[in-house]
Amino acid sequence: MSVTVRIPTPLRPLTGGAGTVDCAPGTVGAILDELEVKHPGFKERVTKDGALRRFVNVFVAGQDVRFEKGIDTEVADGQEMTILPAVAGG
Repeated sequence: MSVTVRIPTPLRPLTGGAGTVDCAPGTVGAILDELEVKHPGFKERVTKDGALRRFVNVFVAGQDVRFEKGIDTEVADGQEMTILPAVAGG
């Protein structure tokens, strides 16, 4: 099977407008590598120096990966990974 990656609206131009992309199970980092292969320029928008950018949140099965193993968090077959930019506001 696969992992469903939910793509936020600001990054959809990189995925040809797709709101979801299917990837192979693995770590968050491996999935981001696959997204980079499928959609060049994607990874640099969500990572910097091998870590998630400060204002990009990634959730696996509803859990923030920053409270798990970060970019090394495992994403199992059939799970959903959501990339969500942090939004300031009041």
